[in-house]
Amino acid sequence: MKIFYLKKVSIIVLITFFLTSCDEKESKNGTSTSSEKIDPNITLYFGGDIITMDGETFATEEAVVAQNKEIVYTGSLDDAHKKFPNAKKHDLKGKTMMPGFVEPHVHPSLAATMLPNEIIAPYDWVLPNGTKKGVTGHKEYIDKITASITNNAKEGEMYFIWGYHQLWHGELSKAIINSITKDKPVGIIHRSFHEIYLNDAALELLGIKEEDFKGNPQVEWEKGHFYEGGWLALVPKMAPIMLEPVRYMEGLGMMTQLIQKNGITTVAEPGFPSSDFDGELALLKKEMEKNPPYDVYLIPSGTQLFSMKGGNEQAMAFMETLENTYSTDNIHFLPKQVKLFSDGAIYSQLMQMKENYDDGHNGEWMTPLDLFKEQISLYWDNNYKIHVHSNGDKGIQQVLDYLAIDQKRNPRNNHRLTLHHMGYFTDAMAEEIKQLGVEASVNPYYLWALADKYSESGLGKERGENLVRINSLVSRKIPVSFHSDFSMAPMEPLTLAWTAVNRVTSENNALSQDQKISVYDAMRAITIDAARTLNLEEQIGSIAEGKTANFVILDKSPFKINPMEIKDIKVLATIFNGNFNIIKSNNLKTK
Repeated sequence: MKIFYLKKVSIIVLITFFLTSCDEKESKNGTSTSSEKIDPNITLYFGGDIITMDGETFATEEAVVAQNKEIVYTGSLDDAHKKFPNAKKHDLKGKTMMPGFVEPHVHPSLAATMLPNEIIAPYDWVLPNGTKKGVTGHKEYIDKITASITNNAKEGEMYFIWGYHQLWHGELSKAIINSITKDKPVGIIHRSFHEIYLNDAALELLGIKEEDFKGNPQVEWEKGHFYEGGWLALVPKMAPIMLEPVRYMEGLGMMTQLIQKNGITTVAEPGFPSSDFDGELALLKKEMEKNPPYDVYLIPSGTQLFSMKGGNEQAMAFMETLENTYSTDNIHFLPKQVKLFSDGAIYSQLMQMKENYDDGHNGEWMTPLDLFKEQISLYWDNNYKIHVHSNGDKGIQQVLDYLAIDQKRNPRNNHRLTLHHMGYFTDAMAEEIKQLGVEASVNPYYLWALADKYSESGLGKERGENLVRINSLVSRKIPVSFHSDFSMAPMEPLTLAWTAVNRVTSENNALSQDQKISVYDAMRAITIDAARTLNLEEQIGSIAEGKTANFVILDKSPFKINPMEIKDIKVLATIFNGNFNIIKSNNLKTK
């Protein structure tokens, strides 16, 4: 079976041409003329494929000039030399330059929890500190977690393992974990990050009792199973452990490595915080004080702040203070934007489906529908850009139905309500999405990771093979961005684009080929349209005068190779706010 893995590859990067060419004045033919003074704040890029992503169709420029953080010129090389005679010269030497990749949906708190802890998942995960091998089969999984717990867990300390999935690993419960250890607190986090199984020692360490969750339909106490709303209720109680500074900062540092090595210069988290506003922000600030080569944008969680602040009005009032009170030079709260939650996780098969699952089980709502309707109307009436986590066709339809009511009651133009994830929907629904002015931020990786298994169990062949119908959106000119929702997919924009262009699964099956999209549309989804998802398309996402000088340099152009090779393109460097960041080795690309 062919699988993705983050292949450990040492590559020799041509650092010389990145560095030396910036230190001397060159003439048009590349020879030095040291008599003229070089302005270190101005850089002229030329000599390769400069793909702007600035427009509806593919376009390149001969030269780009950046002054400090800003792009000040795009056009011919001759004119660039005339207008900026004292610029540093950066010869790309045949390599490809594009806008820095934009990741519009990641979760630093998930990354900080997952990356430094144990990972036992269905597929390989290669991280900066090594490869976590994938495991399938019930016995193999139990043997693996048993060895991990025995060798690493300690009494009195919470031990987390991430990556469990019932379709690959079989049944799990509190009793099974108790049979491995009664004394060491263990929490096994589902692949979806929307569920957890706790043993008795963990429940005791956390100081929670059954009556604490009385009446919560998304808690199976006897199984130690907390999911969707039960998970959201549990997370604040686990926050002091999950936010332990040393391990959490280790995880954020690993996240920074993933971001840089995959050509990303902007990330956003829709749904901040996960559990603890002050704790998560303080630790994120500590990481960003190192001035890593990327910006972070935060969109507040209407769901978590509803609980933390005691109501929707109180949550919105707090949101109005965020940009001016908490933003820094590289952490920005996006004003007038909010994240809400519709149905359950696709990885759990708890997304709401119009036709139920093959085994008869139903999906779940992450937010009670009366509260969800109230939230959408409140933020709609206050001119917010609304982002909604929604996965199944029934979950997506519920958002559209509520939106249609609000649009009729209080019409808004260019509202840009954005559906996130969009695991399964129909062509007819895509037309309704267009008519309502809705936009999309999707996770193409669902098709690669889930289509084979879900076609056999849960969704059936027709729905399973048609996950994430991107062409239904793109063909209707609906703006579409791609995201990893890390850790729901590797934080690799080129891998997401590869999946959307080829629609090949983990078992090497080419499915729903009518939903393939062009390379250009896929590149838009990780650059300019990803910026649009955040309302930042005027600042980043394309190479155009007046925009921020954020670029990525690739060893190959995605437009000049076999589309099946897009995920193998190597990131050589990023330029963030005009500053170079050389990737000396790239051991984080998928096969």
